[in-house]
Parts: sequence; structure tokens; C-alpha cells
Amino acid sequence: MQRDQNPKRPTMGDVAALAGVSRKTVSRVFNSEATVGEDLVAKVRLAASQLNYKMNLVASDLRRSNGRPSTIGLLIQDVSNEFFANIFRAVEDVAESYGVTVLASNIDEDAEREHRLTSQLVERRVDGLIIVPSGNDQSYLAHEQRSGTPFVFLDRPPQLLRADTVLSDNEEGSFLGVRHLIEHGHRRIGFVGEPPAYSPARQRYRGYLRALQTSNIPIETQLISRDLTTEDDAQQAVIEMMSRSVPPTAIFAAQNRLTIGAVKGLREVSMEYSIALVGFDDFQLAYLLQPAVTVIAQDPLAIGKLGAELLFRRIQGDASPANTHIVSTLLITRGSGEIMAPPAHR
Repeated sequence: MQRDQNPKRPTMGDVAALAGVSRKTVSRVFNSEATVGEDLVAKVRLAASQLNYKMNLVASDLRRSNGRPSTIGLLIQDVSNEFFANIFRAVEDVAESYGVTVLASNIDEDAEREHRLTSQLVERRVDGLIIVPSGNDQSYLAHEQRSGTPFVFLDRPPQLLRADTVLSDNEEGSFLGVRHLIEHGHRRIGFVGEPPAYSPARQRYRGYLRALQTSNIPIETQLISRDLTTEDDAQQAVIEMMSRSVPPTAIFAAQNRLTIGAVKGLREVSMEYSIALVGFDDFQLAYLLQPAVTVIAQDPLAIGKLGAELLFRRIQGDASPANTHIVSTLLITRGSGEIMAPPAHR
């Protein structure tokens, strides 16, 4: 038998039919009205459990009578980060063109929070969800996906779930940034990066390693600092690197906040004009610093726009196989990455 490619979510009517009661009774049970007998409550909740039914908490307010979508959910890591703020803006712009509202929340690198917020949005019967995931298992969404809720993932791929995904070309971008430093004579290049639990962090680290290996530059573990999450972490890591008997002549910072921390660290030891720096991902006012910061720029507006467009295609019935889309990065030279290595270190 051929499987239905677009199975429908169970409805209140389905629960009523299975329990042998009226829709009104089902509604009264889920609204916890005291006038419903315990036997009916048990029958309705058993039927709901068997169907994996979740009450539509705000359907009367949010879903249009003509059946067109009215809300989508967006879960990002941290809207205070410029990268995620731009993704939010792009998704919102696309949704507005469809006349659709975006319900957005921050996950804050918390897998439990991701799970809880996703469940809350699904219960509110959003028409689809865009997620920047934190956890390493998104299989908990499989039932909702089979029931007709489309999901699109941004920045990081889902684990144990197949769904449309939009990613930056992290490894290639990192490779280009480190190669740019090598082309300016650097062979001792420090690396500051996020924890390897994050897939973009792993990909950017691979790009760093590949750039060194293809130029026959030995990998020096004392120049590598991972597991960094804040500006202060990166600042301290750079200060420690520069205190070594043979410090690096250049640094590659693999995330925008870590780049800011690296700038602070170099300034603290008064080496911002002698140590080259390339950061992954642009940030506000990078071009106004002295020296201005060379970056590998992502395109969060393109990522958010494509992710939203993919979601609306799914909402409109696109049943083609899920796919992964890669958005290119761009090297922007501003000065810090063009500082040449001292002749003795080339």
C-alpha cells in the first residue's frame, strides 16, 4: 500500500468519533470543565492519546476560515547576535509578503528549551516551523512532520530527522580565511572557536586544518583554543596565546563574538597592529575599528529568506524530497587580515 505523503493531523472530530462522544464533550474535557464525568474524561483522554492528538489552543484566533496559513514559528539561538537578528528579519519579511505572522523565541543553546518551545508552538497549530537547533536529536518532531507540519532548519542540520536545511558554506569559508592569512606570509596561525558540539564550529575547524595541511604547515595544538562561548573567553585565549615564548603571527576567530573578543585581547597586549586577524562572520562597526577587521561574511538575510521560502512551499503542498541548500560566504578585506608576517616567521 502506498503511504500518504501528506497525512493529516488528528482533529477534535477524530477524537470524538473514537471515544464515541460529541465534539462539544471533547472540547469540555480539554478545557477542564468540572461538569464532565470522570468516565467521559478517561474515554476522551484515552482516545486523544491513541491518536496523539494535541488540542489546538488558539485555532479560533489564528487560523483563517479560508484555510490559508496564518502563523509560522521561528526558533533561533539568540536574537541579540547580529547573525540571528538578520535571519529573523529575513523570515519576517517573507512571512509578511504572505500575510503571515511569525511567532519567534530564543533557544539559547539549550536543547531542553528547544524541545519545550517547539512543542508549545506545535500545540498552537502553527502552519510550519523554522528552527536553528541546539540538541543533537530532532527525531521527537517525526510524528508532527508525518502529520503534516513542515519543518525547515537553518545554520545547523537536524539530527535523526530528514528535513529541508539551509547552511552557510562553513568549511570552505574558514579555508578561504586561513588561506588568506597564509598568502600574507603567516605560518603560525592561532585558532579560536566554539565548542565542537556545534556543527558549524566543527566545519570551520576542518576548514582551518585543511588550509594548513594543503600549505604543508604543521598543526600546533598550543595555538588552538576551542570550547569558547563568549567574548571574554576569546579575549583570554588570545592573551594566553600571545604570552607564549613563540606566539602566533596571526589569528583566525571562527565566530563573530569570538572575533570581538580576539580584538579586545590583541588590544590588551598592544598587538592589534602587528598580529593579523581574520574573523568568521561580520559584525557591526567592524569596518570602523583600527585596524578594520577582515572577515569571512555569511549571508544571514539570504539564509533566512531561502528558509522561509522553502517553508511556504511545503505549506502549499510541495512533497518533493527534503534537501540541503548551501549559501556561499564572502571574504571582505579591511586591513587586519592583510598585516604581513614578519620576515623571520615566513
